[in-house]
Amino acid sequence: QVQLVESGGGLVQAGGSLRLSCVASGSIFGINAMGWYRQAPGKQRELVATIAIGGSTNYADSVKGRFTISRDNAKNTVYLQMNSLKSEDTAVYYCNAQVLPAWGPTPGIRPYWGQGTQVTVSA
Repeated sequence: QVQLVESGGGLVQAGGSLRLSCVASGSIFGINAMGWYRQAPGKQRELVATIAIGGSTNYADSVKGRFTISRDNAKNTVYLQMNSLKSEDTAVYYCNAQVLPAWGPTPGIRPYWGQGTQVTVSA
């Protein structure tokens, strides 16, 4: 019933920029926090950035100062502006949203994940 779809990934040179978008759709009553995670080959999935519904943000130390997370609550969309990209940023980036479904087999907020979008930064 709930779907998250990421877009904006691709290949970019080191020092370049990309802007990721994630749109939530479906039977949604409300969305609390949204965020971005990433997973590089052979590594655990790690938090990149989160944003609360009121706009408070949190960033991983490795991206702080380079990445900016934002959201448009009216559009159920979260963005990740990535500047000064490094080869170490290469990963599959996943969108996450804490969603209260409009209906379902069990009530309560639950996390939903997108399919991921590949970001490759060439050295």
